[in-house]
Amino acid sequence: IIRLCLDKILLQCVLQSRTLSGADAINALRPFYFAVHPDFFGQHPKEREVNENSLKRLNGYLENLQKPGFRSFKPTQLTFYVREREPNSSNVQESFSASGFRAVSFTLHTRDLLSTVLDILNSCSLSTEHVQRLNSQPHKEAKSTANRPIKWDKTYYSFTGFKDPEEELEQAQRVETTLMSWLYDNEASAVKMLKKSLPLRKELERLKIELSHALQLSDIRWQRSWGIAHRCSQLQSLGRLVQQQPEILKNVKGRTVVFTDRSGMSAAGHIMLGTMDVHHHWTKIFERLPNYYKLQKRLLLLEDRISQLLGGIQVIYVEELQPLLTLEEYYETLNSFYNKLHDSRLPFHPRSLRGLQMILESDRYAPSLHEFGHFMIPTVCDPAALQWFIFAKAQEARENLKRKEEMMITEKELVNTSTERFSLDRLYKEPSVSSAQMIDCCKRLLEESLPYLQGMHLCISHFYSVLQDGDLCIPWNWK
Repeated sequence: IIRLCLDKILLQCVLQSRTLSGADAINALRPFYFAVHPDFFGQHPKEREVNENSLKRLNGYLENLQKPGFRSFKPTQLTFYVREREPNSSNVQESFSASGFRAVSFTLHTRDLLSTVLDILNSCSLSTEHVQRLNSQPHKEAKSTANRPIKWDKTYYSFTGFKDPEEELEQAQRVETTLMSWLYDNEASAVKMLKKSLPLRKELERLKIELSHALQLSDIRWQRSWGIAHRCSQLQSLGRLVQQQPEILKNVKGRTVVFTDRSGMSAAGHIMLGTMDVHHHWTKIFERLPNYYKLQKRLLLLEDRISQLLGGIQVIYVEELQPLLTLEEYYETLNSFYNKLHDSRLPFHPRSLRGLQMILESDRYAPSLHEFGHFMIPTVCDPAALQWFIFAKAQEARENLKRKEEMMITEKELVNTSTERFSLDRLYKEPSVSSAQMIDCCKRLLEESLPYLQGMHLCISHFYSVLQDGDLCIPWNWK
């Protein structure tokens, strides 16, 4: 036994020489952070939100690995959006979003930083050469010893009471998180957080109703999933501004206010209030509203002119699918596209494409047709190629538009049925979850008996998580 213990200590010393430090791990993951960092997805709110949530969970996983004596182990499934490129033949689950990025899902189940870093890079098809160099250069002498395969006798673990890491790893790889097991493990903590958030939720609803009524607003929204306390604070700030300077808010009647990362007016005509801005910045936005409304009229006129040049196809802006653009940014995009069309003089028959829809995108180079039936047209698209593509896909676009209406009705019915069946307080989805995915998820939920969901807030997402206010997040393709 003593000899075995000494051998184990020696092996741990050798293995420790191969282990990355926390700083080394951060440096090794730089290509990964660059590929998925939310700041690079500023114009893609859906992908940004998924990456933000996944990075938080990844950082927690990495921090736990560095804690002395850390023993608890739980496989963690993560989903990240990375820049689009040709699909490969790896075993990593990938799907391509409408905004031009691919979703990569993988599960972490390793116990050391080095293996974890390599798993992350390999899962995202990123090079690992720099990690291998980082790991091998300082410890060339230990390389041959560290790579020597060692098989511990099972009697050592049974006698000492230590856990067999090999056996634990095999069990973890065999265990796949299931919906029932996850709900069983997390329902109690979610209920506790939900109960704690209930007074704040009531306060949020009260503030929202009061402000909407006082300002005669159409709606108040949030671009990102801030917590309830954060949202209450934002409404209280707006309420104080209303009390201090009520005269500047006379032009907001019938409008929608959106709390987001920057102030201005959005391409959809909503008043954007930057959450990091002070009242002075908000005041400037409200004072500028008459000028924004004039620009919006010019923008609508520009959309009509583009429609006339393209046979009556309607130019639309879809908040859920497009970057959050300011009114000025969107006007410049439309104006540039209109000038290109006007100069090319494409021979579209008037009103031949009425009933069809298109959105403009600045980060694509080839036109495409969305599953919901609208054309996704790059601003740099060659006019001749655009004409051919629209003619070739017109019939399919009409069929998709009809299918969209049916799908939206089906989704709404399934959400209502699921909410009633499981006595949920709320059932909703993240913007990055499509209607087809939501329908599939709800249909399979209705086949199950789920007693843990009564009175809960359930969010359909891409991963399992309990939000700070008690909302339960489950992946749409749960097992």
